[in-house]
Amino acid sequence: MKKYIIFIYGIVAYCIFLIAFLYAIGFVGNLFVPKTIDSGVEPTLLKAILTNIILLSVFALQHSIMARPKFKEWFTSIFSQAMERSTYILLSSLALLLVYWQWQPITILVWETETTILSNILTGIFFLGWLIVLLSTFMINHFELFGLAQIFDNLKNRKTSNPKFQTNYFYKLVRHPIMLGFLIAFWATPVMTLGHLLFSVVTTLYIFVAVKYLEEKDLRKYIGEDYETYQKEVPMIIPFTKK
Repeated sequence: MKKYIIFIYGIVAYCIFLIAFLYAIGFVGNLFVPKTIDSGVEPTLLKAILTNIILLSVFALQHSIMARPKFKEWFTSIFSQAMERSTYILLSSLALLLVYWQWQPITILVWETETTILSNILTGIFFLGWLIVLLSTFMINHFELFGLAQIFDNLKNRKTSNPKFQTNYFYKLVRHPIMLGFLIAFWATPVMTLGHLLFSVVTTLYIFVAVKYLEEKDLRKYIGEDYETYQKEVPMIIPFTKK
């Protein structure tokens, strides 16, 4: 019975992730969804900035702390190892939903494209960013990354093997193509408001700091010499650069 509960738990976590991921496209792009990055009642500028920074900080702290090996060790000492990744995905998704719900718009205009052609190009680049994110997850192991492999193996009384170090497709261009996709999606917009700019700046800073000083450190320790060689040969996030 416990294995079935964990399996259902993992499926629910993945479904909530899908909702959060799809909503993110509409939220950032001001498309389709009822609450976007520029919609809603606009408060005072100071309140909006402080609230939004707190919201993004909550997501950043949750995302970073739960991804560290020491936290994983602590979690699996209490709960089933099969639940660890699903729990991380679930709480990350809930943190994102909190951002969408409580985000305070700041509609002061920073830039706006003047031509339809340029607007369409930027919108196309925006969707390309999200496509890069999605495709990159399948170029490693989408189902392990989002906890599905773990809960399925647990249901079948199998031990999930450790993820293999892979450098397929986009991973030959940059070490973190998922983050590259997010950066493209966050910055490619025909209309940039101050609220959107705040979101893009804070998330960009978080991505570079977290990847360089936290994730890369863990990967070097976990993978070893192969990853150190990979670091020397492939740039971190920006293609065709040295680092």
